[in-house]
Amino acid sequence: MAGCCGHEARFDGLSKDYKRRLWLVIALNATMFGVEMVAGHMAKSQALQADALDFLGDALTYGISLAVIGASLRVRSTAALAKGASLLLMGLWVFGSTLYRLLHVGVPEAGVMGMVGLLALLTNLASVLLLVRYKDGDANVRSVWLCSRNDAIGNVAVMIAALGVWGTATGWPDLIVATIMAGLFLSSSFQIIRQALAERGEMAAHGHDHEHA
Repeated sequence: MAGCCGHEARFDGLSKDYKRRLWLVIALNATMFGVEMVAGHMAKSQALQADALDFLGDALTYGISLAVIGASLRVRSTAALAKGASLLLMGLWVFGSTLYRLLHVGVPEAGVMGMVGLLALLTNLASVLLLVRYKDGDANVRSVWLCSRNDAIGNVAVMIAALGVWGTATGWPDLIVATIMAGLFLSSSFQIIRQALAERGEMAAHGHDHEHA
C-alpha cells in the first residue's frame, strides 16, 4: 500500500547510497534467477519456476529503476507503468502455466525445493534489508520495494510448498503456492499502476512536468 499522500515530496532515488544498494540487489536477483530456473526444471517444481521468473522480473525492474532515476516525473511514472504491466503479464503467465500443469501433475522433488527455497529466502532477506529504508518513495522507487517484499514472501511460500509436497507425496501444494504467487504478482501490479497513474494525475493537475536539477 502506497504510503504517500497529497503533494508531499517523495523520494525519487537520487542518492548514491540507494544506487549502490540497487546494483547489489540486481546482482543478487540475476544470480538467483539462474539458480532457481535450473533447480525448478530439475525438481519439476512450478512454484520454484514461478519464483525464478519473479527474480528475473525484479532484476529487469531494478535495471529500469536505475535508468530513470533523476528523470522527469513523466518518465519515471511511465517506467513504473511498464513495470506494473510486466508484473501483470508474469502473474497471468504463472496462472496459465499452473493450469496447464494441473493436467500433467507430477510430484516435485521436495528436498530440492526446500534447499533452493531457503537459499532464495536468505538472498531476498538481504535485498529487503538493503532497501527497507527507501520503501516509501515515488512509484518507481515503490515498485522496487514491492518486488523485493514479494520475493521474500514467495520464498517462504515455496518452502511451505516443499513441506506440503513432502507430507502429501503429491504435487498439489506446489501448484497451490504457484497460484498464490501469481495472485501476489497481480496485486503488486495493480498497486504500482494505481500509484503511477495517481502521480501522472498530480502532474497534470499542476500543469507541468517536474524536472530535477
